[in-house]
Amino acid sequence: MARLKDQPKRDRVLSRSLRLRCSSAVPVCLLATVLGGTALAAQPDPHVIFAPLTLPQPVNLYHSGSGAPGPAAWQNRADYAINVGIDPVTHTLSGSEVLTYTNNSPDELFVLWVQLDQNMYALGSRGAFANPNWLKHHTGGVMIDSVSLLSNTDQEIAVKPFISDTRMQVPLEAPLSSKGGKTRLKISWHYTIPPEWGGRTAYSHVPEGEVYEIAQFYPRMAVYDDMRGWDTAPYLGQEFYLDYGDIEYSVTVPSGFLVVGSGSLTNPQEVLTQQEQARLAQAAQSETRVLIRNADEVKALAAHPALGTQTWRFRMHNTRDVAFVASPALMWDAAKLDLPPLAPEAPTGKTVPRLAMSVYPLEAAGAQKWDRSTEYAKHAIEYFSQQWFAYPWPNAINVGGHGAAMEYPGIVFDGKDDAGAELFWVTTHELGHSWFPMIVGSNERRNAFMDEGFNTFIDVYASAHFNHGEYAPKQDVEYAPKTGNPAEDSLEVLKDPAAPPLMTPADLVPEKYRHGVTYFKGAYGLTLLREQIVGPERFDRAFKRYIALWAYKHPTPSDFFRLMESESGEDLSWFWRGWYFNNWGPDYAVDGVSYINANPTQGALVHVVNKGWLPLPVVLSVTWVDGSSARVRIPTETWYQKNEVNLQIPGQQAIRSVVLDPDHVIPDLNRADNSFDVKAPQPAQVQPDSRSTQAVAPAPVESTPQKAPVLQGPAGH
Repeated sequence: MARLKDQPKRDRVLSRSLRLRCSSAVPVCLLATVLGGTALAAQPDPHVIFAPLTLPQPVNLYHSGSGAPGPAAWQNRADYAINVGIDPVTHTLSGSEVLTYTNNSPDELFVLWVQLDQNMYALGSRGAFANPNWLKHHTGGVMIDSVSLLSNTDQEIAVKPFISDTRMQVPLEAPLSSKGGKTRLKISWHYTIPPEWGGRTAYSHVPEGEVYEIAQFYPRMAVYDDMRGWDTAPYLGQEFYLDYGDIEYSVTVPSGFLVVGSGSLTNPQEVLTQQEQARLAQAAQSETRVLIRNADEVKALAAHPALGTQTWRFRMHNTRDVAFVASPALMWDAAKLDLPPLAPEAPTGKTVPRLAMSVYPLEAAGAQKWDRSTEYAKHAIEYFSQQWFAYPWPNAINVGGHGAAMEYPGIVFDGKDDAGAELFWVTTHELGHSWFPMIVGSNERRNAFMDEGFNTFIDVYASAHFNHGEYAPKQDVEYAPKTGNPAEDSLEVLKDPAAPPLMTPADLVPEKYRHGVTYFKGAYGLTLLREQIVGPERFDRAFKRYIALWAYKHPTPSDFFRLMESESGEDLSWFWRGWYFNNWGPDYAVDGVSYINANPTQGALVHVVNKGWLPLPVVLSVTWVDGSSARVRIPTETWYQKNEVNLQIPGQQAIRSVVLDPDHVIPDLNRADNSFDVKAPQPAQVQPDSRSTQAVAPAPVESTPQKAPVLQGPAGH
């Protein structure tokens, strides 16, 4: 397709025909192709930038115009009772489950769809072709031993499922009734656990034994929602989409193994020593870590393996998933989480302790290594709970294993070799996923920025908060990786015409852009929204409202966009269009400074030009010849009808220089023209037909330049 600068008239007509309608991911990508990588070469068109934006997901009884769940909103539910065992000789996991599915939708269901993620490891799987570099081993996938429906009297009715790659369709004898109909499914299965690198489920070897990091290990229900019915996208090794429910699960392993998993351990008296139970009780009262299983005890187990097996039992409420780690080779420590107590467990009535925990091999121990993991985990959970939404589960566990850096409810898998800032950042990030998408259950596969981008955003502030900024600013592969300044580092993506827009589904984002777009740009967009557009107070109130309204539900991007507008009181269509649906950036320039009647005491005119398609608010700094300075904030509304403006600065003395975005807080595409040095007074030469004059009142210079400037000058965004 010709670039806009080559055929501006034709392409502008085409862009206007596309700007009002985006009904699916494909038109969004098409719009980005037409405008995202090419429009920056042409003069920005305010009629395109500020046109009404039709969001992809419509307003209806399920999704309100305010961004809140609609009056008829519904969601299905999946509860599980799971029993699995691990054979360390053959590295086989065998299991059975009873899955209770509740259909709260207004539709009858004639089949059920179940996810079989382990089939990604089968030779010839779609995931093996889509991501060949991720799969180091093929295991044959999951073997389904039996599938049956359970009657009200627990009679098993065998059914013949249809398996296609990582999906299994289960036919029903009779339609599952709407608005509360229930059915129970019993499934037995087994699979070979892949070795390191196995991805999200694997075993690895350390000197004291094998470490089994087990996730996506049981058949899980696909989601039936109000957007597309059954969401049956195959698992290609990236993200998930799951419904909520209660999960009880047991894990049978050789005696001497430690099993730590999502939720609460319900039989500690059967599997823990008296000393370990006492240490856990001590940890529940301790602000610093308490070793539950130490290095000497791990070495003793390795020297004298126990005989027989043990079964560890867990329970987790209102969760979309569970995962666990099992090994005889792990140290274990824990500390108290300073959070409100949970309701006592039924039927025992026992109070559930709330703990931050870490498990890791002996080689990972060290003062700046995993000895601090629980400190980092404790901070992450407590900070995010205070700042955004209370953590709902009893434990938060960090596992030092083969380094998948992967999140599950209540437990995350990180790398045993991580240390220092890297360990802090990865721990905080993975546990931050407890909020996105574990609490706010967006569709990660289709809207990855609502998962990785939102989570990386809250990580930025956690880094600044921890231990007086010990690891601030966040600067890793996920955020501002080169300089630590997101305004500078984001330019690599914003200037790349091949970079996909944020609305691109996870499986369609090329690996080279995965962190730069989904994580970094997704997070930086919220930083800009908070710091530069609506301000921290309004943003925080709106973002907390979004989390609270959509906790344990399935919001869409349109719900988020509408809610942020409704709660902040701003029309942000221009920002959604430019930052999310396209890959646009701001580009401002100072084109000259002149004095009214060639007299500095009568005031000056600063000619500012908007060359970019993302008109973020921008600060203009004015410095006078005596060294004094002041600032004025130019709002987004300035560019509603024009691309040039003369800012009238009150007269007092000659100006030495003017600078746009002096603190480098917006991603200006070309900073070379952001400043102007004034050499001598020049008469004002205003072109009334192409420019407008805006009188402004500069504000005093900010004493903390990294923060958003006080809203002075013209009101608005």
